[in-house]
Amino acid sequence: MKYTVDGSLCTGHGRCYTLAPDVYLPDDEGYNLRRDDTVEIAPGQEAGARRGARGCPERAIGLDG
Repeated sequence: MKYTVDGSLCTGHGRCYTLAPDVYLPDDEGYNLRRDDTVEIAPGQEAGARRGARGCPERAIGLDG
């Protein structure tokens, strides 16, 4: 499974990394650190990735897989 954060939609609410800190990381300004990258999710962390994506009010996180 992979995720992508649309940098044009991410506004830095931080819900993704609050809900799933093992999957999503913040940058120094509170945005998702990996905006506009495709990131491989470690085995066993799929549920956290889904939880973080569902918590994003802008729906900026896309999951693949």
